[in-house]
Amino acid sequence: MAFKTDIEIAREAKKKPIMEIGAKLGIPSEHLLPYGHDKAKVSQEFIKSLAGKKDGKLILVTAINPTPAGEGKTTTTVGLGDGLNRIGKKAVICIREASLGPNFGMKGGAAGGGMAQVVPMEEMNLHFTGDFHAITSAHNLLSAMIDNHIYWGNDLGIDERRVVWRRVMDMNDRALRDIVVSLGGVSNGFPRQTGFDITVASEVMAILCLSNDLDDLQKRLGDIVVAYTRDKKPIYCRDIKADGAMTVLLKDAMQPNLVQTLENNPAFVHGGPFANIAHGCNSVIATKTALKLGEYVVTEAGFGADLGAEKFFDIKCRKAGLKPSAAVIVATVRAMKMNGGVAKADLGAENVDAVKKGCPNLGRHIANVKSFGVPVVVAINHFYSDTDAEVAAVKAYVAEQGAEAILCKHWANGSAGIEDLANKVVQLAESGAANFAPLYPDDMPLFQKLQTIAKRIYHADDVIADKSIRDQLKTWEAAGYGHLPICVAKTQYSFTTDPTVRGAPTGHTVPVREVRLSAGAGFIVAICGEIMTMPGLPKVPSAEVIRLNDQGHVEGLF
Repeated sequence: MAFKTDIEIAREAKKKPIMEIGAKLGIPSEHLLPYGHDKAKVSQEFIKSLAGKKDGKLILVTAINPTPAGEGKTTTTVGLGDGLNRIGKKAVICIREASLGPNFGMKGGAAGGGMAQVVPMEEMNLHFTGDFHAITSAHNLLSAMIDNHIYWGNDLGIDERRVVWRRVMDMNDRALRDIVVSLGGVSNGFPRQTGFDITVASEVMAILCLSNDLDDLQKRLGDIVVAYTRDKKPIYCRDIKADGAMTVLLKDAMQPNLVQTLENNPAFVHGGPFANIAHGCNSVIATKTALKLGEYVVTEAGFGADLGAEKFFDIKCRKAGLKPSAAVIVATVRAMKMNGGVAKADLGAENVDAVKKGCPNLGRHIANVKSFGVPVVVAINHFYSDTDAEVAAVKAYVAEQGAEAILCKHWANGSAGIEDLANKVVQLAESGAANFAPLYPDDMPLFQKLQTIAKRIYHADDVIADKSIRDQLKTWEAAGYGHLPICVAKTQYSFTTDPTVRGAPTGHTVPVREVRLSAGAGFIVAICGEIMTMPGLPKVPSAEVIRLNDQGHVEGLF
């Protein structure tokens, strides 16, 4: 069976001028800064004018742990937004921007797929409106100013061994994980060890995504801890006097990007922290703006609910005062079979027993999301190879967990294929059943917060951490950072820190390799297992097949 590729479908989209999309939401044209005809930024002035308006209902779309079989979380987010508009609700979609690294690696883009996409697909997955470039530049400006300060006499007394601010780039490049800079003599500065992270792991990215406005942005940038003195006194970004210039670089990047779905419904695409190494949600400013403009806002959290949803609830909702009304967990029959032990090459054959065997991964996520006081519905993202018996097995299992699973055919049919889910989401959201609360209180000790996530969400027995890590957490508590939430950097493929362990394992431990203070963003990063904050490219990266064709169109993006 031949299908059009996502990029072919996107290229055939009947897009409307972005001013018309803005008008649907009541955004005057003078408050839209257009980037071409099909994307625009929304002015800070207009966003401030919305302060007194009532909020719509917030719907989170999350998923099971990702598998090579594919789940379709962003596709379902877009499809549900279209579906809600189809049944007469004024709905707005909020998703993240795509990073160049995975686009040219193996993960692909972040615009949805099939008949449930946000367009323009090519621009969104490449340079878009330049937000990631601005974040990269702002981050590296601070890096340059730190080394420059040391070079010109080091008045702040920075201990060169304790510079904690690394550099970033928006690309997967393992060669830059651990490097030595300033080699080559006196004129190049003082040699020291450092490294690069990918831009989506930058604290500047997290700060932009959690800031309410430009003043909040500059304050948070100033709060970044960049280094320590020999007596371990922290040096802040504002001490380096970089916060003002960084804010200037980020001025336009702070404005949410408005685009549209294939069905010409509004979508905000803004910010892009990864969920496996950062907090995995689109920007607070885009979500809050959408809530003022729509009856329903459908947003996603990255990867499985153990990472994305937990961080959405415990970091984004906690910090921004958001209260979700319902959550959708995306699963596929194919992924259930993989969790049940079926190889990717054999997924096309019916195997009801494997589906049943793989369902506990989904069940774990259902229970976890419910534990936050948010009502849950499961979206079965349909593949043409799914059989009625396999779908029935998933539905029966989910019913046993006290939830409902609904078959969704938005990939093939757009909004017409997801009406049942849209109606169920409205029913849940308007029932008033949501009683949201984060997993742990602000005043819980930092290591205990980490243990709480590991035990209650990952179902681990305990957290393993060296005394130096525990002492570091206690030091930060003494310095006034004990109230911050924890952002776990961990593999997305498993509840454990071993990416090969599927299903719903118990009895494992969570080893913490390193902890980092993100004082500006307002959380502590705990790096677990073998996860890297600078990914590498696979043996055969997608970049090898991305090219311009004879018509000048991009090919190979997905």
